[in-house]
Amino acid sequence: MTKSEFMELQERVGWGEEFSFDYKNEEYWISQNVDGYYLTRSRDSFIQDFDTAESLFEKGTIEGQLLSEIYKDIKRLC
Repeated sequence: MTKSEFMELQERVGWGEEFSFDYKNEEYWISQNVDGYYLTRSRDSFIQDFDTAESLFEKGTIEGQLLSEIYKDIKRLC
């Protein structure tokens, strides 16, 4: 994923869109409901929850790294 695509992803999640993506052959989901925003690893349903889309992208991690540190290795599925 390019920096531009990552920025667009952040914007679209803020609008309420949900996405799945692949990182190191593992599937993850970014979703939301009335209670917040979620970053979920599909394999074991491990969930990180956040109050806002902004905090998801500021604090969400995969394998101890912030999403902003690994976006180049993210492959968007839908």
